[in-house]
Amino acid sequence: MTTATSSKRPTGLIQLTPRRKRFRYGPYLFIGLAVLYLLFFTALPLLTGLQLSFKNTKLLNPSGGQYVGFDNYAALLGSGSFIKSVYSTLIYTAISVAGCLALGLASALVINSAFPGRALARTIMVLPWAVPTVAVALVFRWIYNDTTGVASQFTQALGIGQVGWLTDPQFGMAAVVIPTIWKLSPFVMLVVLAALQSVPEELYEATRIDGADAFTTFKQIVLPQIAPTIRVVALLMTIWSFRRFEIIWLLTGGGPVDVTTTIVINVYRQAFNNGALGLAAAAGVLGLLLSLVVTVVYFLLERRSNNANGEL
Repeated sequence: MTTATSSKRPTGLIQLTPRRKRFRYGPYLFIGLAVLYLLFFTALPLLTGLQLSFKNTKLLNPSGGQYVGFDNYAALLGSGSFIKSVYSTLIYTAISVAGCLALGLASALVINSAFPGRALARTIMVLPWAVPTVAVALVFRWIYNDTTGVASQFTQALGIGQVGWLTDPQFGMAAVVIPTIWKLSPFVMLVVLAALQSVPEELYEATRIDGADAFTTFKQIVLPQIAPTIRVVALLMTIWSFRRFEIIWLLTGGGPVDVTTTIVINVYRQAFNNGALGLAAAAGVLGLLLSLVVTVVYFLLERRSNNANGEL
């Protein structure tokens, strides 16, 4: 009697077959959309503006014009009005950024402490940031009115007399800086508040055990913890101040006597008032270079700070 041997696979074992790895298009799709957006809305306009800056192009013929090399840049750097606009930009940026940081930091410290009605106070303090810039400019134009404005009535009550906030060159820069600080300081407050709430509670407990007062706690514990956040916000506010247009144009139009004519206002005037697109593009490129210089200085200072703290 013969027994047939059959080669059977052992039962109870699961045969694992390698699965083909599926190629996922989703991440590349999202990255591709972002790259296309940057190409069409950032890189292409930037390259077009750079090309225009080397041509004598007029507003009525933007695709034409003669190649003039660096003549537009030479004309701007030799122009007293452009140098004055650079100076006005630096003054406006320095005062507005310092004011926003100071008021935003103080507001964040107040909101970070516990008190009745903190949620309502936080909502009220954030409202200026949510108000449209056009509405802010119109409200402050009414406030600065020479006869019926609240600001003029306040100065008259103090015995200073009637002040031409929008017509006197001595007050022109203050007239645009004040609403800028009022509108943008809530953004600084929110960012700094998030940094304050990330400070470990153990550090506060250690300072209370050591008997440190509030100022010492802020200087030795809180400020080093939130300093990186403050530096990033300062950089963002500086770049935004270089290119701010609406609130200055709607309030003063660059006046009085060009006191508030910043680089962006100068670009607008060159392009749409004078019809010189080449000069406007050159002024825009110089403004971009100024922003890049500030950014490079920030990263150098940040690297030096990290090296001093022993970070990589």
